[in-house]
Amino acid sequence: MLMLYNSDSFAVVQIDVPDAMAARGDGPLMGGGYEIVDKFARKEIFLQGPMAQHFKDGVEALIETEPSEEELDDYIARYTTLAQQPVVLH
Repeated sequence: MLMLYNSDSFAVVQIDVPDAMAARGDGPLMGGGYEIVDKFARKEIFLQGPMAQHFKDGVEALIETEPSEEELDDYIARYTTLAQQPVVLH
C-alpha cells in the first residue's frame, strides 16, 4: 500500500497485490488498484482493472503539465461520482 496523493479533499492509495495472489484471481483485489477517498462526502471507491489503468494514464498525462492541487482534485473528482461505499474507520 502506497499513499500517492493526500489533499484536503481527497486521498489516493495504490494497493498492489503480489503476483502469486493476483495470478490466482481468487481475491477481491485481483492485481491491485487504487483506492480514492472523498473526504468531504466521506465515501470511497476502489478502481481496478481497465478503470484503474485509465485513472493511472490520466494522472500520468496530467503530471506532465505540472498541475496545481486544484487541477489534481478536479481530475480525481471525476471518479468520485462512482463512489458508493461509505468510509468506515477501524
